[in-house]
Amino acid sequence: MKFTFVTLFPNLIEPYFYDSILKRAIESNFISYEFYNPRDFTTNKHKKVDDQMVGGGAGMLLTCQPLFDCLDEIKSKNKDAYIVFPLAAAKPFRQNDAKRLAKKENIVFVSGRYEGIDERVIEKYANEVFSIGEFILTGGELPSLVMADAISRNVEKVLGNADSLDVESYENNLLEAPSFTKPEIFQKLSVVKEFLKGNHSKISDLKFQMSNCKTKYYRPNKEKR
Repeated sequence: MKFTFVTLFPNLIEPYFYDSILKRAIESNFISYEFYNPRDFTTNKHKKVDDQMVGGGAGMLLTCQPLFDCLDEIKSKNKDAYIVFPLAAAKPFRQNDAKRLAKKENIVFVSGRYEGIDERVIEKYANEVFSIGEFILTGGELPSLVMADAISRNVEKVLGNADSLDVESYENNLLEAPSFTKPEIFQKLSVVKEFLKGNHSKISDLKFQMSNCKTKYYRPNKEKR
């Protein structure tokens, strides 16, 4: 799995890959990443990549030419590169999307800035568009990184124990049950006693009930589905 980030600010993304699970995954060649900067492709002598919106409106948009040329070069190197745009006006990114996209060979995340990207770029190149939530961010770098992280976890061998994927939130349409560690009592707060008895069948049933309760409370619409 290779992640390609198209961004004006690669330094906002790259440090996240320096530690922990993703660092080990890169060292083991399970995933890799690269950056393309649209500013390197602009024909504007001032390296300008944005312009005012046609028809008026506050803010600036990333223009077509640098992104067209940038994405054409990426596609020329890998015609199967799968291009994703993080957008506010898009379908929600879900765990099932992360699992599905983990089977791709090369995912390209195109990060917008300012007031966004000229719609013609999206119309021509997008394989999919996603939103990570109903809020507005300064740019597409954080959503790109969030999706890359979620996808990476589902790439084979990236997690040391793949079984951990089966009990995470959103599997089986439920939120994950509460978890505990030692000590059994801390500042008068106790671990659920059933978890201490070693009856894995009862523990599993209890966790399922707790998942149902948590889902009903935090995601009532999901619980109904």
